[in-house]
Amino acid sequence: MARARAEELAAAAAQARSAAGTAPVETASPAAPPTAPDSEIVQIVKAGYAFEGVAIEMGALVAGGPVPEAQVRIPLAMLNRHGLVAGATGTGKTKTLQVLAEQIAANGVPVFAADIKGDLSGIATAGTPNDKLLERTRSIGQDWQPVASPTEYFALGGIGHGLPVRATIDGFGPTLLAKVLGLNDTQESSLGLVFHYARSASLPLVDLADLRDVLTYLTGAEGKAELKNLGGLSAATVGVILRELIAFADQGADQFFGEPEIVVSDFLRTAPDGRGIVSLLEVPGVQDKPALFSTFLMYLLSQLFKELPEVGDSDKPKLVFFFDEAHLLFADASDDFLQTITQTVRLIRSKGVGIFFVTQTPKDVPSDVLAQLGSRVQHQLRAHTPDAAKALRATVSTYPNTTYDLEEVLTSLGIGEAIVTVMSDKGAPTPVAWTRLRAPQGSMDPTPADQITAAVTASPLLAKYGTAVNPESASEILGARGAAAKAAADRAAEDVRVQREAERLEKQAPRSTTRKTSRTTTRNRRMSPVDRAVGEASRTLARELIKNLFKKRR
Repeated sequence: MARARAEELAAAAAQARSAAGTAPVETASPAAPPTAPDSEIVQIVKAGYAFEGVAIEMGALVAGGPVPEAQVRIPLAMLNRHGLVAGATGTGKTKTLQVLAEQIAANGVPVFAADIKGDLSGIATAGTPNDKLLERTRSIGQDWQPVASPTEYFALGGIGHGLPVRATIDGFGPTLLAKVLGLNDTQESSLGLVFHYARSASLPLVDLADLRDVLTYLTGAEGKAELKNLGGLSAATVGVILRELIAFADQGADQFFGEPEIVVSDFLRTAPDGRGIVSLLEVPGVQDKPALFSTFLMYLLSQLFKELPEVGDSDKPKLVFFFDEAHLLFADASDDFLQTITQTVRLIRSKGVGIFFVTQTPKDVPSDVLAQLGSRVQHQLRAHTPDAAKALRATVSTYPNTTYDLEEVLTSLGIGEAIVTVMSDKGAPTPVAWTRLRAPQGSMDPTPADQITAAVTASPLLAKYGTAVNPESASEILGARGAAAKAAADRAAEDVRVQREAERLEKQAPRSTTRKTSRTTTRNRRMSPVDRAVGEASRTLARELIKNLFKKRR
C-alpha cells in the first residue's frame, strides 16, 4: 500500500511536469535503477533532512525506487540524544550499526560497540568492491570507497582474542549484581546491606570469592554481632545468594571479576590521524550468559557516567555507545534497576555520551527509556503470529504522524532498508522516511582471528590489562583476621592450661605439710602429761650423753 502510494505520487508529479512541458529527471548513472521524479514526499524529506553542520549519512529515500538527491542523515551534534536500531533477525541491523560506527569514527568521535556474533570485526578491514555492491551504492548516491577504521579489540575477562575487560565486585555494585543473579527485591536489599558493611569495614570486594567470604563471615557469631544495629541478615536469604554466586561462578564469571579494572576513559581514544578509535567488545564466548553480557554493558555505562565531566551541548559527542541485544538488559528487571537505567540514559548525554540501543522491537525498551531516544532506525518487522502482530502495532504507535501506512511498510521493507526518523539540528523530529541504507566501507565479513591477535599484541593497552593481579582484599583480610583470632585463642587456651596446672600444684604442696602436722598433733594429744615429761627428759639426757662422748674423744 505504501509503495503504491509513493508510485501514485510519482506518477502525479510526472503528469504535472509533462503538462508544463518539462522533461523527467534522468539518472546520473545508467547502472542505477530509475528514480522517482520529484514528489510531495521527496520534497518533504529533502527539506526535513537539510541540516547545517556535519551529519552522518544514512542513505537515500525510497519513493518508487531510491531517490539519491533526497538523502536521509543524522546531525553529528544530535547523537548524544541517543537512538534505537531495531528489526527482526537478518534484516541488516548489524550492517546499519557498522555504517554508523564507521562514519562516527571518521568524524573524530570514539565508538564502543559489542560484537555479538563477530560480524562487526570487519570494520577494521577495508571492504572489497563487487558489481552488486557498486550498483547498489551508485543507486543511492553513495561514493563508496574501501576504508578500514582504527579498531581496538576487548573481551570480557579475556575469553576470546581481545584485551581482558574486568570489573571489581565493588565497582559492579549490588543493583547490577542482583540483576545478574536474578534476585528478588528482598534479596537485593540484603545484598546492598552486605556491600554497605564491606565498605564501612574496609573489606574490598574484588572478586566473587571476596563476596562469598564476607557473606559467610556475616552469618557467623562475630559477623551477626556486627550487623545487629544494621538489621541483620536472614540465613535463608544468605543461603540463596551464596547458591546463586556458586552457579554464577560455574558459568565462568570468576574470570570477569578482578583487577586490573577497566578504566572507561580508555574507550575515548583517537588515532594519530584524528579518527575516533572503534572499541569492539568481543562476546561470542559469553553468548550463553546473556544477563551477564547485558549487565556488564550497563556497568560500563554507569562507570562512564561516574567518571566523565559535564560538557553540556557540543558540536559532537565524546563517545557513542552501541548497546546490542538491549532487550536482555530489561528482561525481568527490578524497579530499582529500571530506575538506574532510565536515570543514566537521561543524564549521560550531558557527559557527551550518545547511546544507541539495538534490539528487535521498540517494545523491548521501557517507555521511559524509549522517550529519551531521539533517532530511530527501524528495519523490517514480521507479523506471522498474533504476538508479532501486536508488537507491530505497538511499534507503529511510537512513531510521529506520517503519510505512510507503517503497518504495511514495516512488513514490506527489504534487507538493508529501514524507516528512519531522527532529531534535527533544531531539536525537532524529522519526517518519517523509507530509506535504503548505505553500505559499510569496511569488510562485511569478520576480520581473521590472526589479524585480531596481532592487533591485540601491538596494542598500547596490553601492558595495562593483559595480566590479572590479585591484591589484598576481603578474602585475605578476613583470612588474616581468622588466623590472628585462632592464634590468640590458642594462646589464651595455653594460658588457662598453665594457670590451672599451677593452681593444682599449689594446692598439692600445702596439703602434704598439713597432713604431717596433723599426725604429730594427734599423737601428742594421745600422750598423758607424765609420758610427755618422761619423753622430754629422755631426749634431754640423750643430748647430754652425746655431747660428753664427743668431748672425751677430743
